[in-house]
Amino acid sequence: MSGLGIFQDLFSAAVAVGTPILFTAIGEIIAEKSGVQNLGLEGMMYMGAITAFLSGLALTSSGLPSTTALIIVIILAAIVGALVASIHAFLCLSLRANQIVSGLALSILGTGLSYYIGKVFISDPTAIIKTRLTQFTFADAVQIPVVGEILRIFLNQDILVYLAYIMVILVWFYMYKTQKGLDLRAIGENPGAADAVGVNVKLSRYVYVMIGGAFAGIGGSALIISASSVGQWGQGMVAGRGWIAIALVIFARWNPKLVIWGAYLFGVAIALVSRAQVYGWFNNIYILNMVPYVATIVVLMVTFIFSKNKDIGEPEALGKPYDREER
Repeated sequence: MSGLGIFQDLFSAAVAVGTPILFTAIGEIIAEKSGVQNLGLEGMMYMGAITAFLSGLALTSSGLPSTTALIIVIILAAIVGALVASIHAFLCLSLRANQIVSGLALSILGTGLSYYIGKVFISDPTAIIKTRLTQFTFADAVQIPVVGEILRIFLNQDILVYLAYIMVILVWFYMYKTQKGLDLRAIGENPGAADAVGVNVKLSRYVYVMIGGAFAGIGGSALIISASSVGQWGQGMVAGRGWIAIALVIFARWNPKLVIWGAYLFGVAIALVSRAQVYGWFNNIYILNMVPYVATIVVLMVTFIFSKNKDIGEPEALGKPYDREER
């Protein structure tokens, strides 16, 4: 394979494997912009993944049109992610529990519960979703050298990738170009001031935390039903992507327009694990498996070094409980 072909293959894989992280990071930006930190993303992705797997097994063999079945699978994964996130919202907003402790507890709970539910399918070779999302080939019509190859990286993907592109634009527009988006940013920066002008801070935070969980659920479903997945359940399949998404939010400075590039940067690190062996670049699987996490540490270090004594975009009230009686 030529150098350009290897480049295309590597970055096409990076876009595919970076999309679950992108969905999850978008949701975390929404939640954190409202002032609530959610460290339970890993567990929510696992719950989205096991929901997608179980519902995918049932619906794709039920006689429903495959596209309809897979859309329902994505919706169910989003609902489960939102329900798990609602537990976090209740603990932190109604019971005023520590957000970090609550998030960690839900991460462990979601991971363990999905393992327990899915353990019977690990040794069952017939438990596979044979109908997955279709990989489109929109860029194949472009025969311009180099340009066509680059376009194939981003346009020869499945519908979840295109949905992620759209969500980045819509979330950015909502946050920075609408009154509701201004309210969202206000309750994350100064909830007291937002409350004073009539914004229901508690209800808004509930809604945005649940929306963030829904995005994490969709991210988990992508690991099961995307065109690049194998359609099988496996313990450890999320593999720290929820934690990477949290780091990505910081790297992107809580900006949806930057998060897409960060997601695909991490996607390259993940894709390298398999591609380095395929192309004979490096064969030590233990070191290769470290690459995404080393990349996460390096990216966070660089972000904070170059942002020292500067505003990196963190919401002022992030992680701080709000009680209107204490204004």
